[in-house]
Amino acid sequence: MVQQVTNGIKISVKSKFEGTAYKNLRKYFSFSYSITIENQSNDSVQLVSRHWKIFDALKKLEIVEGEGVIGEKPILKPKKSYTYSSYCNLTSPIGSMKGFFNMINFTTTRKLKVLIPSFQLSVPAISN
Repeated sequence: MVQQVTNGIKISVKSKFEGTAYKNLRKYFSFSYSITIENQSNDSVQLVSRHWKIFDALKKLEIVEGEGVIGEKPILKPKKSYTYSSYCNLTSPIGSMKGFFNMINFTTTRKLKVLIPSFQLSVPAISN
C-alpha cells in the first residue's frame, strides 16, 4: 500500500493483479485498485474531479480525466473516509498510475489539488 497526505487529505492505494483478458484478439493484463480518501482536516471537502496518468511499458502515456469517481462526487466530513475500487487494463505486465483529485473545501470555498501517489501495476511473477 502507498499513502500520501496533501492539504490534510490522506490518499491510500492498494493494487492487485486480477489476471489476463482478451479483447479483439489482443491480450490485456487486468489490475484492480482500491483507493481510500481520508479527511484529516477540520473542514468538510468534496471530490469533484480526477486526473490520472497511466503508464504502460508497451504503450504511450494515457491521460484520463473526468468528474468524480465511479459516478460519485463524495463529500467527506472531518475525520471521515471514503473508499472506492476500480480497474485498469494494460497491454504489458508492468505499469503504474498516479494523479490527483480536485476537491473543494466547503468552509473556505478554496479549491484543493490532492495528489494520488504513484503506485505500481505489475504481474507478481515479474516482480520476483
